[in-house]
Amino acid sequence: MRSGTAKYKRDGECAMKNPLFDSYPITETMAGYHTVFWKNEHYARFDPDDAGWTLKMSDILEAEARLARFAPFIEAAFPETQPHNGVIESPLIEVDEMKQHLNEKYNVSISGAVYVKADDRLPVSGSVKARGGIYEVLKHAEDLAVEHNMIVPDDDYAQFRSEKFHQFFSEHTIVCGSTGNLGLSIGIISAELGFKVIIHMSSDAKQWKKDMLRERGVMVVEHEDDYSKAVEAGREVALQDDHSYFIDDEDSVPLFLGYAVSALRLKDQLDTEGVKVDAEHPLYVYLPCGVGSAPGGISFGLKQVFGDAVHPVFAEPVQSPCMLLGILTGLHDVIAVGDIGLDNRTTADGLAVGRPSKFVGRMLEKHIHSFFTVEDAEMHALLAAAHDLENMKMEPSAATGFPGPAIIHQHPEDPHLSNATHIVWSTGGSMVPDAEWQSDCEAGR
Repeated sequence: MRSGTAKYKRDGECAMKNPLFDSYPITETMAGYHTVFWKNEHYARFDPDDAGWTLKMSDILEAEARLARFAPFIEAAFPETQPHNGVIESPLIEVDEMKQHLNEKYNVSISGAVYVKADDRLPVSGSVKARGGIYEVLKHAEDLAVEHNMIVPDDDYAQFRSEKFHQFFSEHTIVCGSTGNLGLSIGIISAELGFKVIIHMSSDAKQWKKDMLRERGVMVVEHEDDYSKAVEAGREVALQDDHSYFIDDEDSVPLFLGYAVSALRLKDQLDTEGVKVDAEHPLYVYLPCGVGSAPGGISFGLKQVFGDAVHPVFAEPVQSPCMLLGILTGLHDVIAVGDIGLDNRTTADGLAVGRPSKFVGRMLEKHIHSFFTVEDAEMHALLAAAHDLENMKMEPSAATGFPGPAIIHQHPEDPHLSNATHIVWSTGGSMVPDAEWQSDCEAGR
């Protein structure tokens, strides 16, 4: 763990005490690179009919219907999806061995079942970004095709693989900024459709992700700055070209809805497992959080499907707790982790985000149950344990949610906690090169 004190010695120099520390004492702990847990003081009952909601269940169902229309294209383009008829989905896996490991590691007794929602195994791009990123590209492709009278929604969407469509999309460009996985998902699906693709990547992005994109003909623009600067650069480039479309991880409704569809699939999986979710049988879901789009979209979907019976919990690195900081202070995207002296440098490249999404933060500030932070070393240790005990291959960021069930049991406020089910959302890992993954695993041992 990095060290830090109230006076903050940064690079050998003393800094003034931050005024936020008096208003929000937990921020002083955060600024010292120490782990924290914060139960959201604004957490409130969920009302799907609240006029303040700009999105509804109908929007999620529309997104699900669009993905169904594209299933023939997905199945033909990506043979690994054939067992599920072109549906990009991950398994729900009960992890009894890992549950016992968490009990011993954190000195608790987790009462309910612990599952992993294994988005590390999602086909096509091997991460949670295969939901939102791929969905937004497909929506844009459909919008263009409909606008130019190339297709109607009742047609067979397998024709999106044809030379006619490929040639048409080659005249259009998809642009985004990414720390890695979002760019990977968008690059893979966009290139398959025939789009030109430009991915602006921050300094945190792993080299193998950049290499994989370039192998598919994607232009990768590398930035020495962090995620926010890569997004800003991508946005500026896209605005200069009428045929460019920018996918904005900080402020995108289609991206958000692509993630939200996962809640519908999860409900079916829980029903198949015979898991009851209601007021007396709560569901806790632990979601790694970077800028907030993926966990935010998933949480929105979960709330629409399960209402107050589900409790989303966000997990962030100690170096980059941007969503926690934004919601805690109510400042959202106006504040960044650098404002309390954090460096935003973490092994969890997908979570290396200094400033949260204002769209997600403002929409869900009353509907995220709690937050906790995790050290890099802990991510590696949990990654190694997940492999050794459950044969799971994760990125460090994907292991961030594992402490969640134990932390909630260390703060047992829920009278129905003994009846709860716990889901750790694993966000990526299957496409990591073996040598790099082995290095992460050995670091955890």
